Amino acid sequence: MEKTSVLMVGGGLVGLSAAVFLATRGVPAVLVERHPASSPLPRAMGFTTRTMELYRAAGLGDAIPQVPPGLGRPRRIKVESLAGKWSSEDVAWTPGEAPDQQVKDDTHFSICTGAAIAQDRLEPILRAHAIKLGVDVRLSTELTAFEQDHRGVTAMLRDSQRREDSLRADYLIAADGHASPVREELGIGRSGRGMTRTVRSILFRAAALDGYLKPGISQFEIDQPDFEAMLTVYRDASPGQERWLLIVADDGDHDEAGLRAMVQRAVGRPEMDFEIIATGLWQLSALIADRFAGGRIFLAGDAAHTLPPARGGYGANTGIEDAHNLAWKLAAVLAGRSRPELLDSYDAERRPIAWLRHDQIFARPDYARYARPGDKDVPIIDDVAMELGQIYRSAAVIDAGPDLPPALRPDLWTGQPGTRAPHVWVGRDGVRCSTLDLLQRDWVLLTKNARWREPAAAVGARLALKLDCVLIDGGGKAALPPPVTSPLDVPIERIAGHPAGKAVLDIRLPQVMTHSGYETFKSLSLRQLLPLSQGQLSEDALAWVARDLAGTDFALTSAGPVDAQAFGDAFGIGSSGASLVRPDGYIAWRVKEFPAEPEEALAQALHTVAFCSAEIQAVR
Repeated sequence: MEKTSVLMVGGGLVGLSAAVFLATRGVPAVLVERHPASSPLPRAMGFTTRTMELYRAAGLGDAIPQVPPGLGRPRRIKVESLAGKWSSEDVAWTPGEAPDQQVKDDTHFSICTGAAIAQDRLEPILRAHAIKLGVDVRLSTELTAFEQDHRGVTAMLRDSQRREDSLRADYLIAADGHASPVREELGIGRSGRGMTRTVRSILFRAAALDGYLKPGISQFEIDQPDFEAMLTVYRDASPGQERWLLIVADDGDHDEAGLRAMVQRAVGRPEMDFEIIATGLWQLSALIADRFAGGRIFLAGDAAHTLPPARGGYGANTGIEDAHNLAWKLAAVLAGRSRPELLDSYDAERRPIAWLRHDQIFARPDYARYARPGDKDVPIIDDVAMELGQIYRSAAVIDAGPDLPPALRPDLWTGQPGTRAPHVWVGRDGVRCSTLDLLQRDWVLLTKNARWREPAAAVGARLALKLDCVLIDGGGKAALPPPVTSPLDVPIERIAGHPAGKAVLDIRLPQVMTHSGYETFKSLSLRQLLPLSQGQLSEDALAWVARDLAGTDFALTSAGPVDAQAFGDAFGIGSSGASLVRPDGYIAWRVKEFPAEPEEALAQALHTVAFCSAEIQAVR
């Protein structure tokens, strides 16, 4: 029987994102999608700053075009029709927010902006990247049955030729949409506002509408006495070739003449020539799964939470971060570094976020008509807080109590555990970069005090966990050598000069560090030294070193702050404190000043939040 570590069911945005995030961490994965290609309808449009941070860290920063800084969100205006009367004011994203507030926030809280790319354009980019990283992507292949036991999941798959085969996976991610056959088979119920309405979408192209885009507005609320609709333009083609999407509350059957009549009414130009590309019916509903996991099977995206399109981008973006949250945890458990209990934190962290976004949707004007009485009492949370300032409360975070609000703007959290590590400019090799560039690889300890380096190296060795101690205040002098693909190709002296590297060499290859000829071969790599070692090194020993140090960046050990005070203020630590950041870029623990027993404090914290498989070894 064929085997893999993780099987993803569903090849849309969330399934493909999960594939990319797992592959970047070296996890073997298979993805199956029952359709032969992406949907012809663009569907999701607009991806948030946080989503772009995740894709950037996965190597997709240059592949996905971002909105230029300063442009802010797409503008929306209420109109009688495109050719009719226009309102003089934009429709606010958040009630009471200043029109230029999001523009100001664009570059203050992140190195990324959003991306105005349609889902049918983004999915091929993700698919190609996943395949490049080694994911086995199988289109026109569907899951027909599955069963699980305490060791894994057995899946029955059927391809386009109706051939059936079985596959054994350690874990399964169900990203199979709002109807989710996997969720239904698991017997997981859903709660929430439920169905609101059925809408029809009509995708069309009309060169004559290019002139209406000059003010920079791309979303139009059509408001006529007996006709309401939403008209959106996808600016992913040359002028005059843009695609337009009309969304109308309608569940009837229409021939082409009926579809054209609706478009003409929204545009206000009955004589206009245009091409209908595609049309479809879909239900707007808001439902959250009662649990996001069943044994070794995890729900993600619409399978876990169906949320209607909203101006906060709560649908696809929420699902993408589901995948990111789950990927690093699966990688840690599969590698044996963390206990399976770490996976329980996926539901604990992501389901409250889904509910938070569910409640925000019905507290805001777009869906106020569908709100229940209690929904109107929900306080509206700032958009930046919703996007970059949500908090996780789980056993994988220390000191994120129930008394804290569900979301705040990043500058108000000041490094609170359970929140995203903030963006602060630092210098590296004379080049300005973000603290975000130092994260999303492994566990990272950020500090301004060099005294943390030895405790961090010792704790990493004691817990058999990769932990990088990054010193903020290194004067920006860290060297950046050409990238290498394996620690076995790094000069031995550079490994020894890295706290985590020295700890691994001391444990795995003590004969290297204590050898009388060390000075003569320290510039060699371990791979170069192997044939010269006269049997003192072995392939097996080097394999253990490669595994222990996989992904360690031997250049990222120091960085100089552009603003020395900004780092401490943003992370809420003093000159001798430290912040422990998870592989997903969320803060797990912090200590504001240097403790009396730094190694024990860090060991206890890391062992707790990482659910380390290794017991805390006594200090030697």
